Amino acid sequence: MVPINPSIEPLPKELYDELVSVCRGPVVLNDDADFVNYATIFNGNVETRAKAVACPLDAEDVSRIVLFCTKHGLSPSVKAGGYGTAGWAIGGDLIIDLSKITEVDIERPHLDGSFTSLRDVASANSKGKGAVETRTGAGKRRREDDASLRFYDNASHTVASLLSGAVLADLERINATAGISLDGPSPNVRRRLDIDTVMPVISSRQISQESNDSSNSGLASDSNLSGVSTVATSPSPGLADIPMFTLPTHSLAETNIGKASDAEESPFGYLDDPNDFPVAAPPSAVQASYNPHARLHTWGSGSNTVLNDQQLFGGQLSVPVQAEAIYPHAFVTFGAGMRQKEIDTFTAKNKLEARYITGHGDGIPYHVPFSAHPVGSSIMLLGGFGFLSRLHGLSIDNLVEVEMVLADGRIVVVNEHEYPDLWWAVRGGGTALGIATRYKAKAYPVPVVFAGNLIYRFNKATAPSLIKHFRDCVKGAPRELYANVLLTAGPQGKDSLAVVQLCYVGPREKGQEYLAAISSWTGERCLLNEVDEKSFLHQQDSVAQVLRGKAGRQWFIRSALISALPDDIIHTTVLQFADTPVGCTWLFELAGGAVSDFDDNVVPKAQREALFTIAALHQWEMDANDDRCIETAEEWIADTLKPVHVGGAFPSFLGRHETPDRIKASFGVNWERLIEIKKIYDPRNLLQNSYWPLNKEGETVDPRTHEPPTPAYLDSWERAAI
Repeated sequence: MVPINPSIEPLPKELYDELVSVCRGPVVLNDDADFVNYATIFNGNVETRAKAVACPLDAEDVSRIVLFCTKHGLSPSVKAGGYGTAGWAIGGDLIIDLSKITEVDIERPHLDGSFTSLRDVASANSKGKGAVETRTGAGKRRREDDASLRFYDNASHTVASLLSGAVLADLERINATAGISLDGPSPNVRRRLDIDTVMPVISSRQISQESNDSSNSGLASDSNLSGVSTVATSPSPGLADIPMFTLPTHSLAETNIGKASDAEESPFGYLDDPNDFPVAAPPSAVQASYNPHARLHTWGSGSNTVLNDQQLFGGQLSVPVQAEAIYPHAFVTFGAGMRQKEIDTFTAKNKLEARYITGHGDGIPYHVPFSAHPVGSSIMLLGGFGFLSRLHGLSIDNLVEVEMVLADGRIVVVNEHEYPDLWWAVRGGGTALGIATRYKAKAYPVPVVFAGNLIYRFNKATAPSLIKHFRDCVKGAPRELYANVLLTAGPQGKDSLAVVQLCYVGPREKGQEYLAAISSWTGERCLLNEVDEKSFLHQQDSVAQVLRGKAGRQWFIRSALISALPDDIIHTTVLQFADTPVGCTWLFELAGGAVSDFDDNVVPKAQREALFTIAALHQWEMDANDDRCIETAEEWIADTLKPVHVGGAFPSFLGRHETPDRIKASFGVNWERLIEIKKIYDPRNLLQNSYWPLNKEGETVDPRTHEPPTPAYLDSWERAAI
C-alpha cells in the first residue's frame, strides 16, 4: 500500500462539500479508510501528498473538478488505468481518479474508411444514461479488480511452473531421469529469494530439449484442453496433463484460478492470486490450418488427429477452418479508466465477421497496438511499444481521436482536423497538455500469433554469445516479427535467466524459420522452449509473466533507444548484469519496422529509427535499502550505452526522478515546439504533476521538488545522483 503522510490535512469541510456537488462519482478524503485503495499505485516507493480523491464519471465531471482546483489553488494529478511507477498520478493536492470512465466498444469502419466521432457518441456515464456509482467501498473493489487482472499464467502454464517451481537441482535431476543433458559451466552468479512455498516442480514432460529444428520441439509445446470462456476467445497454452474442463456455468465473479494462501508473502505470490478470467476456449477461425491441440499426444494418450473445439467438448469432428479478415482495421473506443488488459479481453471476445475459405466460425479478434500487459490508457498519449508496433506503429500512431479536458476546463475532441497543433503534441506529450477522458484508436485483425519463450540459464561466460546470436538473427527481420532478449533474476533457489521472446504475427508456417534460427544457439541447453501458436490476448501477458512483478515493491525504471549493439557493449553489459542485485531485468527489444513510418507527432524521427529499445526494470522489497538497485540501472543506461544512444527514451518509458535533460532528449528537435504548445493550452502549468520538467515561468525544476516524495525511512532515493 502507498504510504500516507499523516501531516497532510484533508480538504476543509466546505471545500469537500463543494467538490461533492460538482463530481457525481465518489469523493474520498485522505482520512477516510477507503482513501488508501484509491491512492495506492504499483510502486511502493511513493508517498502521496493528496488531500482527497475525486472520481469523475465523465468529461463534464472532470471539467468541473479542474475549475474547482483552479478556483482554490489546488494542484491536480491524474490517475487512470495504469500502474503509475513514476508516482505522478498521486502527486497532486487532489487526485483525479478516472477509474469510473470505463466504457469500451468496437466499431467497423464506414464504407469510406472513416469512423464515428467521439463528439457523436455520448459517454456511458452521461447524465440520464447510466447509474451513478455509490460513494463508498468502490476503491476497495477497484484494488481487488487490479489484483485479479494481475494474473499472467495464461501466457504459458509451463513458463509459470518453471519460474515458480523447480530449483535448478530438481530440474537437472528431472532431466537426468528423462535422458536430457543440461551440461555446461555452472552459472557464476546465483540469486535466491526468501520465500517459503513454491508451486509444484515441473515434470520432465514440460522441459523442452534444445533443438535446431523447431518442428521437432514437441516437448516445448504447452497446449491444453481449455474450458469455454465468456471473456476471451483464444486458446490458453497450458499443461497437457491438466484434467478435461467441463463447460463453466458460473459467473466470472465466482471463478478463482490459482488461489494461494501465501500470495501476499511470496515475491511470486501474484502467480497464485485469484483472477476473474477462466481459461479461454480455442478459436473458431484462424489463419491457415491452426491446430492448438496437435501435440497433445506428446504427453501420453492421444493421436495426431487434428481436433477443434467442437470435438474436444463433445461436438462433431470438423476440419480446421481458414479465414481472412474483411476489414483491414476497426476502431475501438475506450474510457481513460480502462486497463489495457480489459480492452484486449473485450476485443478478443467481440470478434468481427470474417470471410471463410474453409469451414465456418464466429469471426476474428481485433487488437489495438498496445504495449504488453500491464499498462494503462496513458500510453495512447506517451508512446506505447509492443508486440504489434513493428507491424503497425506505436500506440500513439494508431490514435485517431481523443476527448480531453484542457487546463481552462474546456472539453474538446482532438483529431487531425480539429486543434491540429494540439493533435501533433498530444501524441507523445499529452499528459502535460490535458486530461484525456476517452480515446478512439485503430485495431487490427490478429487471429493467431506464433509466439513464446526460449529460456536459458544466465551464464556470464556464454550470455554475450546468446545476445550476439540474437542480434544477428533479427537483422532484416520482417515487420511481423517482434523479438526481445532479456536478462532477469530467477525464482527461489534458481539461477538468473536469459530469455528470448518471439512473437510472429501470423501462423506457425510463417514464423517457424525465425524460431529455428534463434533456437540454433548451442551455448547453453534450453531449459524451456514453448514457442507455439496461441492467442494474442494471452501473449500480451508474457512479458509480465517473466518479469514476475509485484505491486507494493520499490520500482525503478530507466530506458534508452540505441542505434547499434556492438560486441564491446554486449560484453560490458553482461559483466555489469552479473553484479546486479536480486530483482533486476534488462531488456533488449527489436525496434524499427512501422515505427519509423510516422513523423506527424511529437516523437522525433531520429528516435523512431532506433535499432533497439532498451529498458532496465528493477524491483526490490520495501525493507531492502540497496543503492545498487538504482545505481546499476543508471550506470548501464547512462554510461555503458551512451555511445549508441539515439536521443532519449520513448516518453512512455520515462520513470521516477528523471533528469530534465533526459526528458528533453525524449522529444529531441521537437522540444521547443512542444514548449510553445504547452504555453498555449496550459500557461499556468496546472498539469505539473507529469513528466513536465519546467515550472510556469519556464524554468527547469529539480524532479525531487515536483514529484511526490519517497517515504522518510527509505533514503536510497536521497543518495541517488540526479
